Amino acid sequence: MDNNTLTTNRLILRPWQLSDAQNLYEYAKDPLVGPIAGWPPHTSVENSEEIIRTVFSSPDIYAVCLKEDSKAIGCIGLTRGKASNLCISETEGELGYWIGVPFWGNGYIPEAVQEIIRHGFEDLNMDKIWCGYFEGNVKSKRVQEKCGFIYDHTNENIHWELMNDIRTVHISCITKENWKNNNSF
Repeated sequence: MDNNTLTTNRLILRPWQLSDAQNLYEYAKDPLVGPIAGWPPHTSVENSEEIIRTVFSSPDIYAVCLKEDSKAIGCIGLTRGKASNLCISETEGELGYWIGVPFWGNGYIPEAVQEIIRHGFEDLNMDKIWCGYFEGNVKSKRVQEKCGFIYDHTNENIHWELMNDIRTVHISCITKENWKNNNSF
């Protein structure tokens, strides 16, 4: 494995490859996945390839894969500073994630989130990591709570361009100091 790959007990977090397009399409076409996370369902394998080439080629965007077969089943990533959807400094990041419906309820995303938080604070020397969820996305809210994020604020009546709709987003964050205090065993 290269140094762009992160691992947990059950997962490999690795850069996306064009060969992941079929798997990506399989899970990202499901209308239960994208819209609640803020993006439209994928329409074809070619659409998924384009997302891999453009969006998922950014630094610190990872395919979430089970160790047993290394097939992409979801996505997690950190967007730093100005590249984020939030107005944050270059020493801060915004976390985003999703996982295919067949893998819901197994604790894979909280496991991946914990590793990304560690990576952000230890490897990338970030000061704070932000994360948001749209009104009604109870699963995402629960992941953030499990992983130590603390509610910060709510933005209402936001025009969300990718879905061309109006949304309410709840924003939480975790600081390096809070993370260290909660992880000093």
